[in-house]
Amino acid sequence: MNSDTTGKGTAPGLVRGLGLWSAIAVVVGSMIGQAVFLVGSDMAQELGSVTSLLAAWAIGGVLVFFGVCCYAELGAAMPKAGGDYVYLSRGLSPVFGFLFGWTRSMIMSPGMAAVIAAGVLRFVEFLFPAVAIPLFTWHVTLSSQSQPYQFTLTAGQPLAAAVVVLLAVSNYLGVRMAGRFQVVLTSLKMVALVAIIIFGLLLGKVGGTASDTYTILGRGGFASFLMVLVPVMAAYNGFQSLGCIGEEVTNPQKNIPRAAIFGSLVVISLYMLVNWTYFRVLGLSRVAQSHHVASDTMVQLIGNNGAKWITVGMIISALGALHSNFLAYPRIPFAMARDGYFFAFAKRVQPFYHSPSGAIFFQACVSVLLVLTGTYQELYSFEMFAIWLFFALTAIALIRLRITEPELPRSYRVWGYPWTVLVFGIAGLAISLNLWLARPVRSSIGLAIILLGAPFFFYWRRRAIRVPVVEAASEARA
Repeated sequence: MNSDTTGKGTAPGLVRGLGLWSAIAVVVGSMIGQAVFLVGSDMAQELGSVTSLLAAWAIGGVLVFFGVCCYAELGAAMPKAGGDYVYLSRGLSPVFGFLFGWTRSMIMSPGMAAVIAAGVLRFVEFLFPAVAIPLFTWHVTLSSQSQPYQFTLTAGQPLAAAVVVLLAVSNYLGVRMAGRFQVVLTSLKMVALVAIIIFGLLLGKVGGTASDTYTILGRGGFASFLMVLVPVMAAYNGFQSLGCIGEEVTNPQKNIPRAAIFGSLVVISLYMLVNWTYFRVLGLSRVAQSHHVASDTMVQLIGNNGAKWITVGMIISALGALHSNFLAYPRIPFAMARDGYFFAFAKRVQPFYHSPSGAIFFQACVSVLLVLTGTYQELYSFEMFAIWLFFALTAIALIRLRITEPELPRSYRVWGYPWTVLVFGIAGLAISLNLWLARPVRSSIGLAIILLGAPFFFYWRRRAIRVPVVEAASEARA
């Protein structure tokens, strides 16, 4: 059953309640999370050169911009709930769309929400150490494992679960309210990044130069550069999220490309500037040795209180990313359920607020379970492999749609087609392959999780075909 996007008719449906600024806030809020505040140290140790590190951020930004252009064309041409699920189903095959939706709905979105909530908890622990106190610990013994699994529940884990529930409720109350709240959170997190940049320009002392190298751990080389692109692309991840809520964006043919392109360019610019600020203030060696590069930068600039202020900024940034997660990704299981390829409750739409309440409730429950049990860490480690594999498939879907459906209305067309699309798709395959070579066990498990959805696809497809036949037979007897 298709939802009524106007909110009228016999069944409640989604409404187009996100204007241009709310759509931009979703893009920026989805992209800016915790990584840009933290990953500089690992990157510096891997490459050992300021020039190479800034080049990694720049190249990552270019690849992301190519991807944004791809998603802008697809989103404007098919402004429906579900994003990649819709693009892959129509451009390649329903099975590819389902496998994406299955992986995103069952693993990636709840796992990401749990990771972000846990990040909020870690930042809160810095301000209030008491939340890290263990409440109790229990062990689970499995016959296949020599050592039992240990689960520890801290005082902060229920707090992280409560944050998940709170932001899920915010999205339950309607897309218009969620969009306004997202604008507020995104504005605040941008203030945190801009503050680092401005303080760095006005108060910072140059701690290193582009020729400065970190020779103790920095290895360099093309393989290291590819590995550094993984945290870079993780920091940029989220640029594709707007397509998931395409059915709720006003004037989507214009606003989806505008919001996607403008929002991503803002984030790319901020990331380049803030990372340049880290090196300007601390120098490469101190960045490489820092576990909290943003906090250490602010301590250097304005003293110990700087760490507390930037921690508050990181908490707000994480909350904004978590909120955008619940704003965008429940639309994927909603779209699948509406087509008959997911649990039926996920297609429920709240009749007053016109939000996909069933899908939001599902993602919240799985996320809370992961937060309370602490089992999200390994799930998250599979995510980058899966994300970039599906990015590559989406690039292929766009090219195939250009060939098979040339008449499809496209208010925006990818700049530099087909080369930009090919570069984005090849980059996705290269990053996935490099992750496979570097982490074969985890990547193989990630692929197994994706393929695990295949039996469910065929089950739901048979059921989706059988239901109309039964209904037709019933009507004939009547």
